[in-house]
Amino acid sequence: MDRRQFLAAGLAVGAVATDGARGSQAAVHDAGVEEAGILALQGRMEAGSLTSRELVGTYLARMEALDGSGPSLRSVIERNPEALAVAGRLDAERATRGPRGPLHGIPILVKDNIDTADGMSNSAGSLALADSRPRRDAGLIERLRAAGAVLLGKTNLSEWANFRSTRSSSGWSGRGGQTLNPYALDRSPCGSSSGSGAATAANLCAASVGTETDGSIVCPAKACGLVGLKPTVGLISRSGIIPISATQDTAGPMTRTVEDAALMLAALAGRDPRDGATSRIPGDYALNFRRALRPDALRGARLGVVRSMFGDNPMVAKVMEIALADLSRLGAELVDVETRAHREVGEAEWLVLQYEFKAGLNDYLASLGPIAPIRSLAEIIDFNQREAAREMPWFGQEIFELCEQRGGLDSTEYLEALATCRRLAGEEGIDLLLGRHRLDALIAPTGDPAFTIDLVNGDHYTGGGTSTLAAVAGYPHITVPMGQVSGLPVGLSLFAGAWSEAKLLGLAYAYEQATRHRQPPRFRTSIGTN
Repeated sequence: MDRRQFLAAGLAVGAVATDGARGSQAAVHDAGVEEAGILALQGRMEAGSLTSRELVGTYLARMEALDGSGPSLRSVIERNPEALAVAGRLDAERATRGPRGPLHGIPILVKDNIDTADGMSNSAGSLALADSRPRRDAGLIERLRAAGAVLLGKTNLSEWANFRSTRSSSGWSGRGGQTLNPYALDRSPCGSSSGSGAATAANLCAASVGTETDGSIVCPAKACGLVGLKPTVGLISRSGIIPISATQDTAGPMTRTVEDAALMLAALAGRDPRDGATSRIPGDYALNFRRALRPDALRGARLGVVRSMFGDNPMVAKVMEIALADLSRLGAELVDVETRAHREVGEAEWLVLQYEFKAGLNDYLASLGPIAPIRSLAEIIDFNQREAAREMPWFGQEIFELCEQRGGLDSTEYLEALATCRRLAGEEGIDLLLGRHRLDALIAPTGDPAFTIDLVNGDHYTGGGTSTLAAVAGYPHITVPMGQVSGLPVGLSLFAGAWSEAKLLGLAYAYEQATRHRQPPRFRTSIGTN
């Protein structure tokens, strides 16, 4: 999110086709994968009417038609040269041994801040790391490969997960350019997981993985008409992910349906000795999240309506009132609740992120070993200054320079800010509301419709700060489509306490199945075109 509005609204770190788009859509319209869910694709492969290799080829063709030309979404920063070969091997394995599970042969895109030891770079969108090729998979990549998923490529992102400048444009990176929103090409895809959002919405993959520090999964999911799940910090390993915050960072699934989010989360979640936060996963925590998906899950649920997070857009308020009526009709009991914690935590969060970014990034770069193309935040700052024409044509690196001035994680200022964050977001925020009102979850609009892309002035976020409390507390947060405003998607947010992913998925599934608000994008040039 725009750092100028950080204190008020939180940080989205870590939306009739044109002639060209119309022709590109026609070329891939009959490919048979548009809006197809993971289990539907799995069923076709089991029936023998589709192979993983054919599916990969179809998605690659869609990338060529919609990402590299036509609307030119620029959502995929790099394609995996091994994808077709991997798919072929998984087809052979299916024929001889059967599928490993729901993700066997399913093509997945992952954000370009996640290590993959397959020849692809992990750059955070920066030219400074364009030649950085990790020697080992990130923890979550190891789990995806074990589940039989095909890594299709890496998605573009807001460079350095939107944590470089106070005037950055969401979806822009020096390496990948500006990602566009497939619902209106002049609108922002939002947040740092912008490429994952745009690519999944445009059906360039079966599902994708994003990362979030504060808003960077749920905001692009909202802007691109998707389901986005930011899980409890520690449920998914962060090893091998270029970091911002040790206390807030997490990866999570970005999908077109709640069912697909549950299937992805089951594959991604689990302990990893390389990430100590995963040791906090409760021993009895069930990872078969699909079991929680019941159409009647809202019946008897108590939901806290946080109106102070609604923002002031009357069109979003109108859509939200319809959503509230639907939730009530489906059996939920709605309770108006109030809190100021999301407005009060911003200054402390901002300090925490600065300290943790410097420490975490330097540790990550050190982990790359002697082949690392760059070794510290200070060296990245110097690189950007030398390469300003390519790296800083639109905005600078004020946040980098501020972080470089911070001390270590033993600083009194940092420790006090961290304690404030935990108190306001957890004890006096989400935990207090859930306990006082005996709630299953808190709800609010995820945010306003996507704003226009502005490379000169940067992002101009509006609306409430829905992402911040769950992000700072490290608690789960899911967004699900709840309608459109002028053809631009808006989402319903549900968030609750630690390790409540199954409950949130169940509630979101019941709402999704009863309302069916997701609509595929039409690649309009703007909201005023047909």
